Amino acid sequence: MPKTFDDFVKTLPVDEQEEIAVRSATFLEEVRGLRALRALAARSQEQIAQSLHIKQPSVHQMERRADLCISTLRRFVEATGGRLELRVDLPGHPPIILTGLGDLQE
Repeated sequence: MPKTFDDFVKTLPVDEQEEIAVRSATFLEEVRGLRALRALAARSQEQIAQSLHIKQPSVHQMERRADLCISTLRRFVEATGGRLELRVDLPGHPPIILTGLGDLQE
């Protein structure tokens, strides 16, 4: 029976296991792009399209765009089962969470 990645990691020294855990957590925090977000959520373009009531090619186009409206981004994130939160980091201040941006009910 093949070894899983988790089985392999358990054979490594503890310090290497900890480094892998930290790097893995960092990777999950730094998901790059909507395609990666969709893959992380284990959703297909077709599933996202159905949730958004659009066609699959439109999801493909969204994933390729570098600039989206916040409302579009919020809908995409919600279609993956997530929740969008916008955080602002200003020098000398704790992080600020912006709410209400991209809400369609304003």
